[in-house]
Amino acid sequence: MTRAAALRSALYVPGDRPDMLAKAPSRGADALIVDLEDAVPPAGKDRARSTVAAWLAGRKTDPAGPALWVRVNSGERGHDDVRALLGRGVTGFFVAKAESAEDVDAVARLLADDPSAALCPVLESAAAVLAAPRIAGCPRVTRLQLGEADLRADLGVSLGPGEPELLWARSHVVLASAAAGLAPPMAPAGTDVHDLAALKAGTEAFKRLGFRGRTCVHPAQLPVVHEVFTPTPEELARARDLVSRFESARGGAMLDEGGRMVDEAVVRRARRLLSETPVPVPDRGATEDGPSPSGA
Repeated sequence: MTRAAALRSALYVPGDRPDMLAKAPSRGADALIVDLEDAVPPAGKDRARSTVAAWLAGRKTDPAGPALWVRVNSGERGHDDVRALLGRGVTGFFVAKAESAEDVDAVARLLADDPSAALCPVLESAAAVLAAPRIAGCPRVTRLQLGEADLRADLGVSLGPGEPELLWARSHVVLASAAAGLAPPMAPAGTDVHDLAALKAGTEAFKRLGFRGRTCVHPAQLPVVHEVFTPTPEELARARDLVSRFESARGGAMLDEGGRMVDEAVVRRARRLLSETPVPVPDRGATEDGPSPSGA
């Protein structure tokens, strides 16, 4: 399976807020996740679906704009969400509370008439995390996502310094994604929109684990996430130099500019850095609005 496009950020937007939907494409996120699940109260879900359908119908296609995902509900309500939004230009669907490969296969079958729509199952329970390798192999799946709030509740864990309690689950999802040839998972959102220093430290930790990009619940988080996941010009130049030196050496071991031995594994990392570097979406809006009431 081909890897999905690299994304540094994805901004959750409540599906029942037309005002936020109107502003969202200009916020500067690489992707939007229009939320029909946790951000919408149960009594408002049908109205939110209609609101999102109307917003999609009225949007002008912008090739330079953010990728557009919709997080749908679980079960039959989620199937109705997908049916209502098929063919409306969405990149794909985040499948909330995907428990098994059978759950994801059922959603994939709904996409038969939309050849381009992708799926991102959200793993929010112990059973879902253990099923990650099977879920990763389902049709239409291009990446996996952890839903850590529900996962913590399911496991009964409280996070301590460094959050080692979820280290295995996070690494397992990265491993399952790589084994299936999917795009690396995006890190789950940080819900404290005021402590940007903690957001940066946490995002850097996710990056070290193999996550690429992070979901956000407020536009103020985007610059921090972009800083962590945007390679510097020096990093890109060094990667290009490594690839060039290696190709000149015709695939043999060689020395880099600092005299260190370089082999195929090191060069593969350089190639991956170059291939996964996204084209940033222009930031055309302000960030004065309050936090998105998303449950991500």
